[in-house]
Amino acid sequence: MINSNDRLGPLALLVGTWTGTGEGIYPTIATFGYREEIVFSDGGVKPFIGYVQRTSALDDGRPLHAESGYLRWTAGGAEWIIASPTGVTEVHTTHLSVDEAGLDAVFRTVSMSASPTAKRVDSVERRLRLRGDELTYELHMAAVGEQHQLHLTATLRRG
Repeated sequence: MINSNDRLGPLALLVGTWTGTGEGIYPTIATFGYREEIVFSDGGVKPFIGYVQRTSALDDGRPLHAESGYLRWTAGGAEWIIASPTGVTEVHTTHLSVDEAGLDAVFRTVSMSASPTAKRVDSVERRLRLRGDELTYELHMAAVGEQHQLHLTATLRRG
């Protein structure tokens, strides 16, 4: 098994700054490319890591999305709590798979909430795959009346 620690479990493997590019698709929007930075930070005391994400358009650099929250290590796996300025909050649970190759996780929403003016988002699934210093992910969602489907995919490198 690859290294983790007792306080953070395998979430410790995510700590660091990750940058790369991705693609967004969905039936209600034009396909787009983006740059992304994710920071997973360890406060050093409690069983959670901080999460901050920012994206910008590949074509002109304009800001696209941001979100922040926490990944919590629990006896049964992990929980991911995320808030975004679009007015949506997500609570996810997962069971992580860790072996010599790396970490795989599928985080599924157990709770969603939205401000009165937020677009409707019914469910989100975040699939992470960590291999060495490469983090790939897919974000699937059901939103604005569309069925659950792929929305984002990206490859990031620890830097």
